[in-house]
Amino acid sequence: MLTFDFDYKLPEELIAQTPLENRSSSRLLVINRTEKSYEDHTFTDILEYLNPGDALVLNETKVLPARIHGIKPDTGGAVELLLLKDLGDNTWECLARPQKRLKRGTKVVFVDNLLTGTVVETKEEGITIVRFAYQGVFLEILDQIGAMPLPPYIHEKLKDQDRYQTVYAKTPGSAAAPTAGLHFTPELLTKIKKKGIKIVKITLDVGLGTFRPVQVDNIKDHKMHTETYEISKEAAETLNKTKQNGDRIIAVGTTSVRTLESNLQKYDKFTPERAETSIFIYPGYEFKAIDGLITNFHLPKSTLIMLVSAFAGKDLVMEAYHHAIEEKYRFFSFGDAMLIV
Repeated sequence: MLTFDFDYKLPEELIAQTPLENRSSSRLLVINRTEKSYEDHTFTDILEYLNPGDALVLNETKVLPARIHGIKPDTGGAVELLLLKDLGDNTWECLARPQKRLKRGTKVVFVDNLLTGTVVETKEEGITIVRFAYQGVFLEILDQIGAMPLPPYIHEKLKDQDRYQTVYAKTPGSAAAPTAGLHFTPELLTKIKKKGIKIVKITLDVGLGTFRPVQVDNIKDHKMHTETYEISKEAAETLNKTKQNGDRIIAVGTTSVRTLESNLQKYDKFTPERAETSIFIYPGYEFKAIDGLITNFHLPKSTLIMLVSAFAGKDLVMEAYHHAIEEKYRFFSFGDAMLIV
């Protein structure tokens, strides 16, 4: 299967540059896999499609202000780092620009020496391993000097940094938001619980594996980077009970899908663990964990649209995308949503 098979043309004006004032007022395209049909709705209509006993799985990762700017003290050259993954011992996997000017041992100073970094290793595709030195608490320093790592297709300045966080974000560690969750409000989640739907929270720290573009012709040649996920004992027990009762598991976002499918691939049932995954889901994949998916509209030729196509069928997904374009849905991170059942 070719990467080109997942391409489509999107008018630039449909790329949402800012979040809506009310998170849950976005539009919702509902896809029925069995009937091979789709309908236009508003996101609050999600209640109509969730049944008592269903488990709604949320990724409670929190986005770090992971984009930091510094200079090389020896030359004054500017350096930008995007923190991707905590490797321990104050060492992080980062995307660096310009990487070609960074060599092993290069030092970088950030904002009044609040933070310094030393390059440990440079790898392919801009990946750079950096060890940091600082006084105090690292996450507090990031809050002072870092910026939200908005995707490159968003050109408007984000007035409220919390709008690139879900309302249930808890565990810091991501370099991008699990954007399907941005549509939920505390009020909507309360209504969902009152209907008898179980809220299950897991974590996958969103890194390069999620948003790295596919740059090969044959999708089977694409290599996913690893990301860390965690499923608690309570979450595993709830998910297993849901399966045993014959109820549905509805994943909010592709990150939740990758977590659940990775875990169930390894074991006969959902099992508590903190582990890494490089799972790449594309058409032909046999789903074991999920029965439904809430997701945003994804970039052409991305691993995310491939995952969605694996779940709903490529032809139906591409047809639904073209419908969304005709109806002027808002696309990507701050855009509208899709429910697949």
